[in-house]
Amino acid sequence: MKKTYLTLAVVLALTASLTLQSCLGSFALSNKVLNWNRQVGNKFVNELVFVAFWILPVYELTFLSDFLVINSIEFWSGENPIVAETKVVDGKDAKYLVQSDETGYTITNLRDQSQFRFNFDASDRSWSIEKDGQEHKFMTFVDDTHVKMLTPDGDFRTVELSQQGVYAYEQMVGAGNFYAAR
Repeated sequence: MKKTYLTLAVVLALTASLTLQSCLGSFALSNKVLNWNRQVGNKFVNELVFVAFWILPVYELTFLSDFLVINSIEFWSGENPIVAETKVVDGKDAKYLVQSDETGYTITNLRDQSQFRFNFDASDRSWSIEKDGQEHKFMTFVDDTHVKMLTPDGDFRTVELSQQGVYAYEQMVGAGNFYAAR
């Protein structure tokens, strides 16, 4: 009797050690749903959607999908299938393939196959553009209401994230003339 319990305990421990390896993933699907909810409206609307999604089991199903399938794929392949996204966009002069991943966007002109990339660096909260192996930073988040933007003379200027702040930046770089000419 004691030997049976000991054998069962050893088998369960071995099974757990082989099947329950620490593959803590990014829970990308669950986070996408939560991030979408945060952008629906004000805090009261967000709370109503949050409660409705628990009642309808949206959150439960996305968490279970992440836990059982998506995080396992991410663990074994090194890539999360939810994060990457590809779209074809019709531009004025050509069609563009836009591929997004967790660090930015790669944009390919389908007519001439030229390519450039927007990169986000989470360590300093900045965006840069990369073309032909050269990377140039053009925006850095200062806080929730301000960014530092590249100016035509190569310096950076702090811009308020408001209609007035963006308008002032457009006027400084001459973008207002560009939009008026369109």
